[in-house]
Amino acid sequence: MTKPAHAQVQLPRPSTRFTIPHFRWAVCALLLAASTINYVDRLTISVLKPHLEGVLNISESDYGWIVFAFQLAYAVMLSVFGLAIDRLGTRLGYAISITWWSIAAMMHALARGAVSFGAARFLLGAGEAGNFPAAVKAVAEWFPKKERALATGIFNSGPTLGAIIAPPIVVWVTALGLAGSVYPDGSCGFHLVDLLDGPLSSSAGASADCRQ
Repeated sequence: MTKPAHAQVQLPRPSTRFTIPHFRWAVCALLLAASTINYVDRLTISVLKPHLEGVLNISESDYGWIVFAFQLAYAVMLSVFGLAIDRLGTRLGYAISITWWSIAAMMHALARGAVSFGAARFLLGAGEAGNFPAAVKAVAEWFPKKERALATGIFNSGPTLGAIIAPPIVVWVTALGLAGSVYPDGSCGFHLVDLLDGPLSSSAGASADCRQ
């Protein structure tokens, strides 16, 4: 049955969705910054080791157990955070991870001996375990297949960059004491959470080809 000549033809409405060209690369920059801060926090202890031996009376054996506590928590929580990020979503899961490790980094300033310092390292390792599961999933969500290897390579350079900049930064802030060397690391993480909850929180910036 043909429509009457006077019948109006329904045209598709133009999309009102606001998109920002190449916004995914801003997301990649955030992932790079998070991975860099993650490793700066992680490597602070190796730079501070001589200082800790005098301030907290930490022996070589104590240091070994402290490192073990971090690695144990990190290994266990990788899968836990991976599951949590799948359930909660990348943004919320990443925000929890960054907030967790930032608070744990600041808690090092409260340590008064090997046990309390080891507990802080354990919590730091548990929180930092969420970084790579969240970053990998973010790349899959924001980037088309043809760009995912490049994006992964960029954010995965964060650990090496963190290893490069950690020694001079930590040596410089150690003059402020133990608290001065851990508070800046933790505060940087909270700035990242602000970005996750602010301009980078909206999926409107994701271009249409991200799923291709």
